[in-house]
Amino acid sequence: MLQYLPHGLVGLLIAVVLSAAMSSAAAGLNALASTTIIDLYRPTRPHLSELHCVRASRWATIGWGVLGIGFALFAARLENLIQAVNILGSIFYGTILGIFVVAFFLKSIGSRAVFQAAIITQLLIFLLFFTTDVAYLWYNIIGCALVMLLSLLSQKLRPEPRKALAHQV
Repeated sequence: MLQYLPHGLVGLLIAVVLSAAMSSAAAGLNALASTTIIDLYRPTRPHLSELHCVRASRWATIGWGVLGIGFALFAARLENLIQAVNILGSIFYGTILGIFVVAFFLKSIGSRAVFQAAIITQLLIFLLFFTTDVAYLWYNIIGCALVMLLSLLSQKLRPEPRKALAHQV
């Protein structure tokens, strides 16, 4: 391409490719920031002005950008992107799977017990990741099993009061 196209056209083509890449990255970051502000930040603070929310959204965009750069730096140290995605996914997917298994198959366990179990499990998975040589794909199974076990234990030790269902007439 560099040898067969005129110099001005090569520069324009490179600018178009970079523009498309920047547009995709900007759209993704803005979507993440918008979701963060609308779903997490604003519901806890309903009295905030629109100007404050716009400023908070800008900071959230910067935060997501920094997180993306951190992931890129992490991924660059690995052999390939597939390995990076598998490692990152394995750290979180086991806990998420455990939450769904408890929700679908262990209906007697309350939400507080599951939430506590998920937080403890995620902390333990981080601890395993940083301190042991366990293969990262095992974190899926370990995380799921820990959430189920800790949910059961938490429910037995501190049972949640059952809410009476209102009968409709």
